[in-house]
Amino acid sequence: MTDAGLRHGRASLGLSFGVQGVAFALLVTRIPAIQDQYGISDGLLPVFLAAVPILAGAGSVATEKVVARVRPGVVLRWAQPLVLLALLGVGAGREMWHVAVALGVFGLAVGGLDASMNMLGVSLQRAYGRSIMTGFHAVYSLGGIAGASLAWAGARWELSLLASYLPVVAVLLPAAFVGSRWYTEGKGAEEKRPDGTEAGAGSVGASGALSFKLLLPLCLIMTFAYIGDSTVSNWSAKYLQDVLGSSEQLATVPYNVYMVTTLLGRAVGDLGVRRFGAVAVVRGGSLLAAGGFAVVAVAPGAWVGMLGFTMLGFGLCVIVPQTFAAAGRMFPENSDAAVARLNIFNYVGFLVGSPLVGALGDAWSYRGAMLVPMVLVLATLVYARAFGPEPARYGGGHERPRTADVG
Repeated sequence: MTDAGLRHGRASLGLSFGVQGVAFALLVTRIPAIQDQYGISDGLLPVFLAAVPILAGAGSVATEKVVARVRPGVVLRWAQPLVLLALLGVGAGREMWHVAVALGVFGLAVGGLDASMNMLGVSLQRAYGRSIMTGFHAVYSLGGIAGASLAWAGARWELSLLASYLPVVAVLLPAAFVGSRWYTEGKGAEEKRPDGTEAGAGSVGASGALSFKLLLPLCLIMTFAYIGDSTVSNWSAKYLQDVLGSSEQLATVPYNVYMVTTLLGRAVGDLGVRRFGAVAVVRGGSLLAAGGFAVVAVAPGAWVGMLGFTMLGFGLCVIVPQTFAAAGRMFPENSDAAVARLNIFNYVGFLVGSPLVGALGDAWSYRGAMLVPMVLVLATLVYARAFGPEPARYGGGHERPRTADVG
């Protein structure tokens, strides 16, 4: 594989991350409209919302098995159109069973998509010999901002869900499918073991056996990071308005600020990893995120609270992509399986975070509830060594991608 081929592979995978960011934002930001369209009661809504990450976890588990037979690029090539079509199905249906089926397909496909995207990202980073993983997640954040903006426009113009989703899917689906022609796996992706399985796909290898005990610290870090992320996405508006006394309009700002700072932090995150190493960057991000939760917890007013949410965006943004990259370094011969298993824990964090903060807020106080994700994020410092070896071990100073042989 030539350097040009690697660059094309990187661009096409970046497109997939961006498309997924748009699709996911279009779904989650229009939940009130989905509830109204299908007449979903407030009591039933949490069941639908919980079903998506649960099914996504199942999809990630299935992807680990599938990539033992086919390459992650094949999974991604078909999972992404399925996600977009499921999104369109959510907008087009009318009966309760329509949305149940559409969300079920969306959840399963998202699990396969997230796992396979990050498998390819880890593989490409290995081929490049330097940190590029955070950049892919920056594109996802950019897609999320675009999707949220499109959702706002649809709500502002009182468009139906179908009218909002159809033009976006009509553009993104063929673009993603055409871009999938250039998916590239890094060096070693096609190397075979003596039993004929792919080096990156199995769950046991001679010198890189996938041990859940070794992977567990990264699984915990992934869970903690997504508990923090779901706290911001689900509770920032309510916290600003009900606890810090902001206006309803101002209460919408923190999540937008969080999204923008996440994008900015990820845009420069790879540079930080190349300069200081993944361990130092993750430690710094954890401290900054914990400081953000502390500021939010003690904020006397809305503007100080927004400062805390800004710190959270810059702090949390680097942890997730570097956790996937660390799994790839930890199990170089089993990186696909490691990423698939690790991916499950982002859904665990998403499921746990919002109910945890809500329950603590009702039973205790929302200020006190913010201290729990703060402590969990600080726990990342205990496991920070799991992000070694440093990038220098595999050529962290190179600025050009190294040629990788891909059949």
